[in-house]
Amino acid sequence: MRVADCDEPAVPLGGRRVELRVVVRRFWCGAAACGRKIFAERFPDDVLPAFARRTSRLEQIVHHLGLALGGRPGASLAQRLSLPVSRDTLLRVIRRRATTRSDPLGVIGIDDFAWRRNHRYGTLVCDLERRRIVALLPDREQATAQTWLKENASIQIVARDRGGCYGEAATRAPPEAIQVADRCWGGRPPNGIAVPS
Repeated sequence: MRVADCDEPAVPLGGRRVELRVVVRRFWCGAAACGRKIFAERFPDDVLPAFARRTSRLEQIVHHLGLALGGRPGASLAQRLSLPVSRDTLLRVIRRRATTRSDPLGVIGIDDFAWRRNHRYGTLVCDLERRRIVALLPDREQATAQTWLKENASIQIVARDRGGCYGEAATRAPPEAIQVADRCWGGRPPNGIAVPS
């Protein structure tokens, strides 16, 4: 981010939490036919998007913290860096940014993750060519993964674990896609088979 008046790069204030209170002008519409009665002043989206609680720069930092560390560890580091975010906020930012993509997918990785450990699991889909998350599915059911794979017909390679759910979905949805499965699933050989080292 750059300072608006002199175009110099904005510099953080050495480890101290800085909170900006922005005063926004509000305008009222007196027309009887107008559906919206109150209008608020807007700022450029690269500085402060509409309805934002964080600057674009802080939003990017929060996103990278969530990607690198996840919910609880990311929130712990954010606390030490004086960033006021919770573990739920980190996951919410990742979900919100995961929905934007434009290019067709060629090589994906699909695996499950815990929304809440031992309670609720979801499915994570990554674009392995561009190294980014492209979808977070609400559960780890075969039907959900299969529906998503059918909607993205350009997929050529699916990297997955040896769990049955994703293998079945990848076989049925894009049948021409090549499947790549890892050697071990859950940290031990599948079906008790000894894996040579």
